[in-house]
Amino acid sequence: MTILVTGAAGFIGSNFVLDWFQQSKEDVVSLDLLTYAGNLENLSSLKNNPQHHFIQGNIGDRTLVSQLLQKHRVRAVLNFAAESHVDRSISGPGDFIETNIVGTYHLLESVRGYWSDLDEHLKKDFRFLHVSTDEVYGSLNKTDPAFNETHRYEPNSPYSASKAASDHLVRAWHHTYGLPVVTTNCSNNYGPYHFPEKLIPLCILNALNGKPLPIYGDGQQVRDWLYVKDHCNAIRRVLEKGKLGETYNVGGWNEKANLDVVKTLCGILDELKPKLDGTKYESQITYVKDRPSHDRRYAIDATKLEKELGWKPQETFKTGIRKTVEWYLANETWVSHVVSGDYKNWVQKQYA
Repeated sequence: MTILVTGAAGFIGSNFVLDWFQQSKEDVVSLDLLTYAGNLENLSSLKNNPQHHFIQGNIGDRTLVSQLLQKHRVRAVLNFAAESHVDRSISGPGDFIETNIVGTYHLLESVRGYWSDLDEHLKKDFRFLHVSTDEVYGSLNKTDPAFNETHRYEPNSPYSASKAASDHLVRAWHHTYGLPVVTTNCSNNYGPYHFPEKLIPLCILNALNGKPLPIYGDGQQVRDWLYVKDHCNAIRRVLEKGKLGETYNVGGWNEKANLDVVKTLCGILDELKPKLDGTKYESQITYVKDRPSHDRRYAIDATKLEKELGWKPQETFKTGIRKTVEWYLANETWVSHVVSGDYKNWVQKQYA
């Protein structure tokens, strides 16, 4: 049988698909609309793999999704498809409503129709895994305990509000129709294939090109940083062992302020690729106007996932960020192909 991965050419989705083939011989159908952050080059190593089937398409296309489910006898759907950049959601929320809410609704209905017609054995083993974010929980004060799975939803941006809505839809389809779902809410991911408008890849590339390293406000916004490969391992564990209808928070146990993150990667670049003029990359740090309603702190309590399913991250921030910087230094061709067109226009507009 086969799994269907939506948003498979994006950052986390592509890492999941690549890691899947390191762990399994089961076929994967990768579905991605290939919008600005969907990069088919992320999956180029699978080009000649007969067990990988890439389809360009929309999760909201019920005819297409239904055909894929039937044709490939899909046993599980993993939904990574989402508009995910807070800044973009502020300047253009409509795409986030359309993809994250309406798209998820159509996907759920396509899957429900397919699942309802399966025989009882296949029906019992089927899974719909919905990948979400810690941003649905809102913002924490400095001394607040980390988000656990029972923390109430308090989204503060169009992005997080749209993801919160999608989480509620997934929950409702389980309780109303019995659809066998599990949901994961993860903290900030980083690692290979990260589209370079997010903080870490943006600052790596800007540093190497002698450009300013833009830091919102005072740079003291705290995030829990999760290496993407650890996230992929967690998702596989939840898919295999997660209880139906449950939510599992996935975090790296690595709370870092944005400014400290950038200073850390600057130090690694100073070591691995020192500047010819002898100056430090940290000198390129520039403070820019903070974005509206910028959440001050996120933190994930991943105790439930560790206690119930035996998962915990393998990478510390120190090891993960070094691997990330090394990957970008070793993959200049990928970077050069990404840094063009709409991406350049967006960065220029956002950080002018």
